[in-house]
Formats: sequence, C-alpha cells, structure tokens
Amino acid sequence: MMTPAMSTTIHPTAVVDPRAQLDVGVEVGPYAVIGADVQIGSGSRIGPHVVIDGRVRMGSGNRIFPGACIGLEPQDLKYSGAPTEVVMGDNNTIRECVTINRATADGEQTRLGSGNLLMAYSHLGHNCELGDRIVIANGVAVAGHVVIGDRAVVGGMLGIHQFVHIGTLAMVGGMSRIDRDVPPFMTVEGHPGRVRGLNRIGLQRSGMAELDGGAQLKQLQQVWSQLYRSDRVLAEALAAVRAQPLMAAAETLVSFLEASSGPGRRGPMPANR
Repeated sequence: MMTPAMSTTIHPTAVVDPRAQLDVGVEVGPYAVIGADVQIGSGSRIGPHVVIDGRVRMGSGNRIFPGACIGLEPQDLKYSGAPTEVVMGDNNTIRECVTINRATADGEQTRLGSGNLLMAYSHLGHNCELGDRIVIANGVAVAGHVVIGDRAVVGGMLGIHQFVHIGTLAMVGGMSRIDRDVPPFMTVEGHPGRVRGLNRIGLQRSGMAELDGGAQLKQLQQVWSQLYRSDRVLAEALAAVRAQPLMAAAETLVSFLEASSGPGRRGPMPANR
C-alpha cells in the first residue's frame, strides 16, 4: 500500500494532463502545466509556473524551479512538428526560468544526464547532449547540437556556438565567446575564447592527482606542454604525442583533439600564445 509520504501531490491550480505519467512522490506546484506525453520519475519536485510539454522523459529526484520550460518546440526553422524528445536523468537541479528545447528531426533527442545544475535563465537548445555533474551558470545560451562532457563547468553570461563540443572536466570562464571545441581538462577564457592552461583545481577535486600514484596527472601535464607550448602545429604535436604510450587521461585529451580536427567539427580552440 502506498504511504502518504510516497503519494503524488498536485496543487489544485496546476494543469496536469490525465495521460501524463507521474511516479510516486512527485510534487507539482501551483499553476504548473504538464502535458500528455510527459513522464516524471519518483521524488521529483515541479515548482510553480513550470511548463513541461511535448515528449519529456524525466528520471527521479529532479528539482525544477519556478518558471522553467522543458520540452517545448525547438527554436529551429527546420522543425516540422516531429514528435521529438527531451530525456533527462536523475537528481538534476533546473533553476528559475531555464529553457530546455526538444530535438528537431524525427527520432532525435535532447539529452541531459544526472546530477547536473543549470542555473537561472540558462538555455539548452535542441539536440544538445550533456553528461553528468555539469554546472552551467546563470544566463548561458547553449545553441543546438552542443555536446558537454561530464563534470564540465561553464561560467555565466556567455554563448556556446552550435555544434561545439566541450570536454570532460573543462572549465569555461564567464563572459567568454565559445565558438570552437573546448578540450577536456582545460581552462578556457576570453573573447574570443582561448585555452589558458590545465584545469588544475578541477583535476585535483576529481581525484586525478592520486590516480596511479600521480602518474596520470604528471603525463597529462607533459602532454599539455607538447601540444600547447611547443613550436609545432597541432597536427604535428599530436603525431609526436601518439608515439608514446598514453594513460587514460592523456588518451582522452588526444582522442578529443583528433576528433575535433576531423570533418564536421568546429575544430579545437587554440591556446593563448
């Protein structure tokens, strides 16, 4: 038998389509609107004046603050009414007035992992793919088809160009212009954005300093110098780095840069010289 503590609570002023699927323990606040094709996992809290519409699949334990809009049509002139989706994991915090648009073409998704924080007035465009434990600060506009890796931190009041990739554990400084790929483990800042160095604080907090007796971090620092502080062009530097055995962190960085330099990508952000 369902206990009162586990019951779903819907404020009398909320508008919830009877076809929506709300799991146990979901709370829906005043004047929220939830559409027919929405699925919300257990223990999620939907704040006042939130709109969740279109095909949205949301995991458990998510907190959606007042005024957020999730799953509405993409801001894309190519959109022709396809039943696309937003898919969200667990334990995300979506602050005031955040917008998350669903994807554009049939069968596509906008995806958000678990444990992420999207601060007030940030926007997540169509077809974006975000990993886990990412922080996006206030007023960030993420254009369509952007990919952001786990534990990246994006500072406030900036725009990210469509199709840009941001690597795991990258740190992007506020008010920067992000129009090219941000490599993993790097700190990027500026207008235009430039790679400034390793995200040392983020790496320390991630526990990388202790991996393999510190060998992972040491090799990553060496590879950083070869790629960004030598006189070689990036393609030559990557080939030189590939000539040595690479541990997991360095392999992640090198593989990202190789893919970023390939067709269909924005290209890697250069370093500040």
